[in-house]
Amino acid sequence: MKKILITGKNSYIGTNVERYLVERSYQVDTIDMRGNAWKEYDFSPYDAVFHVAGIAHADVEKVSNEEKERYYDINCRLAVETAKRAKEQGVGLFVFMSSIIVYGESGGIGKKRVIKADTPLTPANFYGDSKVKAEEGLKPLADGDFQIAILRPPMIYGKGCKGNYRTLEKLAKVLPFFPAIENERSVLSVENLAKAVEMIIAKPESGVYFPQDSGYGNTAKMVQDIAAERGKKVRLTRLFNPAIRCVGKTKGKYGRLVNKAFGNLCYDKELKVEKWNP
Repeated sequence: MKKILITGKNSYIGTNVERYLVERSYQVDTIDMRGNAWKEYDFSPYDAVFHVAGIAHADVEKVSNEEKERYYDINCRLAVETAKRAKEQGVGLFVFMSSIIVYGESGGIGKKRVIKADTPLTPANFYGDSKVKAEEGLKPLADGDFQIAILRPPMIYGKGCKGNYRTLEKLAKVLPFFPAIENERSVLSVENLAKAVEMIIAKPESGVYFPQDSGYGNTAKMVQDIAAERGKKVRLTRLFNPAIRCVGKTKGKYGRLVNKAFGNLCYDKELKVEKWNP
């Protein structure tokens, strides 16, 4: 029986992955990473650490320099410090939750954006950059006895999910109509994320992993499906499409929000994992 430690107690992703692994006979513990008490925790009994502690979903328009620094402290420095402790105490695998955000923002409405193996990292804000800096700090720690697996998931969805998916849920509850704009986005159910984590634990190898559902998501279709699950019908209309496209061409907050909702951002279907030799 493999023993797994999840860093990030009571987090949405950590709780769902814990449930999935326990159902498959893994022994799983979770730890709160707030404060410094975790630095005294014994990592040595564990085969793998799944590091989900972090902060996300910042309003990049309204963040102080102090808050930006907190992102780097938690998303980058904490991750590297945790990995170092895991390595020192003989853990064989460290799984880090990065994000598709390291590639920057979505393509504009009607403009395809497909991420391939040679797509450079171009974070658009401090949140994405904090993830990039964490990856850069983690990779040198990998060696023959200590594997570093970096996950770059797209938008994660599932019951009780927060973030962008929660926004779609709110819209599905109140809107009778929704813009019928065609777009493609890589998405990942929390169940498929848990499966990906288990596969890495079963065969630990250093690399960057790109888990996604088999099919691309469409924003309008997702809103319709969410509404249908709640017994509500949302009709799609093209009436608002010209205005939405105009807003999407503007600079600033509203242009970014529109492109985030209706733009395109996909992983190539052939992009599964990039491995490296530590």
